[in-house]
Amino acid sequence: MGESANKVIITDVTLREYGQNVPPQFLPVFSPQIRIEIAQRLIRLGFKGIEVFSCVHPRVAPAMSKEAIQEIAKAIGNVENCDIITLIPNKAGYKNFLDFGLGPDGCNHTIGFFFSALEAHNVLNLGRSIKETVGEYKGIARDAISKGIRLFAYISAAFGFREPERGHLLRAKSGDIAGYLDLLFDLGASVVTLSDLQGVADQEYTRKLLEDVLNLRKGKDIGNIGYHPHHESGHKAVVNSMAAHETGIRRFDASLGGTGGCVTGAPGNQPTEALVRFFEEKGIQTGLKQDDVSALAEFIEKELYRKITLSEEKPR
Repeated sequence: MGESANKVIITDVTLREYGQNVPPQFLPVFSPQIRIEIAQRLIRLGFKGIEVFSCVHPRVAPAMSKEAIQEIAKAIGNVENCDIITLIPNKAGYKNFLDFGLGPDGCNHTIGFFFSALEAHNVLNLGRSIKETVGEYKGIARDAISKGIRLFAYISAAFGFREPERGHLLRAKSGDIAGYLDLLFDLGASVVTLSDLQGVADQEYTRKLLEDVLNLRKGKDIGNIGYHPHHESGHKAVVNSMAAHETGIRRFDASLGGTGGCVTGAPGNQPTEALVRFFEEKGIQTGLKQDDVSALAEFIEKELYRKITLSEEKPR
């Protein structure tokens, strides 16, 4: 792979994933001002992508109100050399994305849309079938591309999903995942990220699934395929990321302090600061300064995590 084998891109998802779990009584702590500061510091540190918002109803995620989104987006501005990613779950979210001024005529955010590799999780997470979800996203993608909006996509539960009621572990077929990658790239997604949302895959399974999927696609688009691990153990998530790197993956999602989660039973993310340290110690370039990332993680720990009690029942 040449020089690219020693370089990776890390997208920080702290503000979006953590923000969607902040109960309303803690919004004065998780204020627009501190979110602006965190976003601006992440950009200055050299991150090429950060997830900031999700266009869901404030009833689901109080921190994602129209007023907060517009205030923060205006302060961050139109940023070059960094994808500011806003997730949209459906047509209503896309309408809000446009109405909030996040399109090319305003803050020029990148849209992130997502569905699951497994029907059971898609119904639980989005309330509809994969077919219905994909059908809706096809229309959104066509309109977004016509407006010059960049698209990222995510395949949740790509590494499996343990049903909450029966406890059965469901696994997606590598052929299905490869097909979804084809579909999403054909729709115009610049990057497609595979998520282990419950941390159900170990190092060996992570490597095997990715190898199978990449081989089925004959290595096509490998530089634009990302990995997003959740895990109760930040260290194990980082180890899984190393396995993903060994298969050729060069894009990784992480959050400062390892926070994040999902209503369907997802634990936290891999810690951004630990992932940066791990890669740098292996001689793999992240384009980030380890000490600066760790300092920002410590700042957030002090100013947010110690002051906010997250409800385990809040959805992603």
